[in-house]
Amino acid sequence: MAANNSNSGNLFDIKAYSSNDKELNVLIETPKGSRNKFNYDEEHRLFKLGGVLPAGAVFPFDFGFIPSTLGGDGDPLDVLLLMDEPAFPGCLVAARLVAVIEALQTERDGETIRNDRLIAVASESRTHKTVRTLADLNDVLMDEVEHFFISYNQIKGKEFAPQGRHGPIKAAKLVEEGIRRFKRKKRRTKD
Repeated sequence: MAANNSNSGNLFDIKAYSSNDKELNVLIETPKGSRNKFNYDEEHRLFKLGGVLPAGAVFPFDFGFIPSTLGGDGDPLDVLLLMDEPAFPGCLVAARLVAVIEALQTERDGETIRNDRLIAVASESRTHKTVRTLADLNDVLMDEVEHFFISYNQIKGKEFAPQGRHGPIKAAKLVEEGIRRFKRKKRRTKD
């Protein structure tokens, strides 16, 4: 990991893509099947409990972020990762982008922001190895994923409104935009 990490030791600074630029780096925050939502704490450089879902609600797949990116909400881009077994908070997983759910999220204060959900498949996955594009994902599964994010945000007093589903080309463009935002922010903080 040292080769992809800056001297700061901050997980947000790991490169978005692996050294061969073919695989996306995804850092897991919350494992599949967990009621606990974990978040990476940049100040302390560790994972901390960010919340607990109500009984019966769990994350349907591993959930994490793409380092060295920033989304419309000011956080690293979110990724739902399809993988055979749950990982653990802090696990770095090589993945390929397959889709994105574009969405608007309305905060408790009424402010509406973009908060897309990228969908990727772990490069080492056996179960999902044939999934390459949005067309390879079952519509029922995608409906359930959207429903999870709608419900998850309702619990927090927010509204999550899906705006559309797109394949890997659109998802990759969003990652590139996120990388540019991250670089601009880093330049501003250095000045």
